[in-house]
Amino acid sequence: MNELMRMLSYHFMQRALVVGVLVSLCAALLGVSLVLKRYSMIGDGLSHVGFGALAIASAFHLAPLGVAVPVVVLAAVGLLRMSQSSRVKGDALIALISSSALAIGVICVSLTTGMNTEVSSYMFGSVLSLSRSDAILSVLLSLAVLLLFIALYPRLFAVTFDETFARATGTRTGLYNTLLAVLTAVTVVLGMRMMGALLISSLIIFPALSAMRVCRSFRAVVICAACISVGCFVAGLVASFFLATPTGASIVVADLLVFGVCSLLGMRNIH
Repeated sequence: MNELMRMLSYHFMQRALVVGVLVSLCAALLGVSLVLKRYSMIGDGLSHVGFGALAIASAFHLAPLGVAVPVVVLAAVGLLRMSQSSRVKGDALIALISSSALAIGVICVSLTTGMNTEVSSYMFGSVLSLSRSDAILSVLLSLAVLLLFIALYPRLFAVTFDETFARATGTRTGLYNTLLAVLTAVTVVLGMRMMGALLISSLIIFPALSAMRVCRSFRAVVICAACISVGCFVAGLVASFFLATPTGASIVVADLLVFGVCSLLGMRNIH
């Protein structure tokens, strides 16, 4: 207990805990809909776009979140629209956009500041990279995402499970799909500061998949995924502090262990 109090005495750990819990909640709630709609890899694609935007912002000494959030939101909306109308669809389109954005970011960095500590933190994540101003903005945006998800839960539920039926009943499915993409984009950018571009998609996918192994109803899956996501984040953060391991990787390992346990429980329930 004394060691935990010592950990929480550091301001950067306090910021990481508050922001991380909120972002984990957002990622888990959105992740259930994304996995069910088979959009789970959109988080990976948007994280690469986010890295490109953050790298360019760092190169030109601009506010990282101020640049990354609108760029990734535009990318998410564009990705959704192009996947619906373009000949290049689904995972191929995500790979095309994500690899292009990553390449642009790397070239921009190599021609300006070089691969410094700040840029590396965007790629691999770092709790030290979260400043006080970034933490405040992250908390506000995370709360906005959570409130919108709760307020629009019935519509998002309808669009997730049967988009054709929802459209027939008068639901503006295009609007809610776009909103889902925008909320995902904001969550991805916020989570990148701690998880890194390479690991942020796991924060979206793992809790949803774990919850689906042990729960049957949509609401139960959402609640279970939220609990798993927050629990794994806290466990990973504590482990990274005491074991001196990378935060993002520690959180993913915690998620992987929980997924294994939930898979075993799910197999027992089937038998």
